[in-house]
Amino acid sequence: MGESSQDVTVVALLADPDAPTEIARRMAQLLPDRLADRSGRGRRFDVEVVSEPFTAGTEDLSTLTRRIMDRASEGRWDIVVALTDLPLHTHGRKLVVDLSHEHGLALLSLPTLGGFRLQRRAQQAVEEAVLSLAAPQAPGPAEPPGSQPLRGPFTGRLVPIRPGQVGEEEIADLRYVLSGPRGYLRVLGGMVRANRPWRLVPGLSKALAAALATGAVATVNSTIWNLATSLSTPRLVIATVGSLALMIGWLIVDADLWHRTDEVSPEARKRAVLYNASTVVTVGIGVIVCYVGLMVINLAWALFILNGRVFASTTRTPLDATEYLTLSWFVASVATVGGALGSGLESDEAIRAAAYSKREQERRSALPADHGA
Repeated sequence: MGESSQDVTVVALLADPDAPTEIARRMAQLLPDRLADRSGRGRRFDVEVVSEPFTAGTEDLSTLTRRIMDRASEGRWDIVVALTDLPLHTHGRKLVVDLSHEHGLALLSLPTLGGFRLQRRAQQAVEEAVLSLAAPQAPGPAEPPGSQPLRGPFTGRLVPIRPGQVGEEEIADLRYVLSGPRGYLRVLGGMVRANRPWRLVPGLSKALAAALATGAVATVNSTIWNLATSLSTPRLVIATVGSLALMIGWLIVDADLWHRTDEVSPEARKRAVLYNASTVVTVGIGVIVCYVGLMVINLAWALFILNGRVFASTTRTPLDATEYLTLSWFVASVATVGGALGSGLESDEAIRAAAYSKREQERRSALPADHGA
């Protein structure tokens, strides 16, 4: 791919649906000016966003690269940067970015950028990739194309991002990978961020309704009063952990969010572990947010409805601030169990975003036949 006429470089952001497309569209508004300022020499850039499920059905790098090349050949673009929210692996490492200076292609795995400041990091990463691909190349025996290391998010201090191994048969000529426990945690954080756990809360409206109803009844139940006043803090913590675990487990099982693989390769097993870990964390965040909300609502309800004299005569304990908080805490655990039963009324679509496997199934069904693996 060469430079367009009138010193204008046309860049296509080929993005998977959902989060990658949203990131690409926000990025496209600022990217042309940013690239022009950083490249100098009066060069201009046009940026287009193409939203397609190019990763559907496969995570094999050679297949993905072929799909990107095929899609690039259909458009009049000088550079194509593909964005995906899938965690990609190569030679036992987690792929950050692949670049082919000969073909003007880049493949960026967004989860490797972590779960914080994702939009900013993604824009920095795409800028570095585009500028590297757009730079004039003068390869020689001592300096092959793309030999200059990338900067920005590819050389962060907190996570060991480093050049990765590229096979002779591969199209890429420059690769960056993550490794080690910190790299694993960064990818996991990026996957949870891509799952957008805050979207799970409104999707659990029926479960929340069941939990609120359970909590409202439990708050005025004298047996619950006696239990709450007799429980020690460790037992309240155990009740909290148990109710949260029940809710998380029920949601995952009921919506069939657990990822299973028939492949026996180490990379497939590592991928399944990452998928399931991200699902558990995502669902866990959503459930914890609901739990805290239940505590607040239960406390407000208790302050409004409870009579101190009746409570003291029943439990032989004065109804003070500590007892209000303890009762609200225990009722939230009881209500969460009731919410787990109510969650069986939710549709799979309401919580599908909590699992990569669900989005992958949708992308696979949406993938055109001629783009198949």
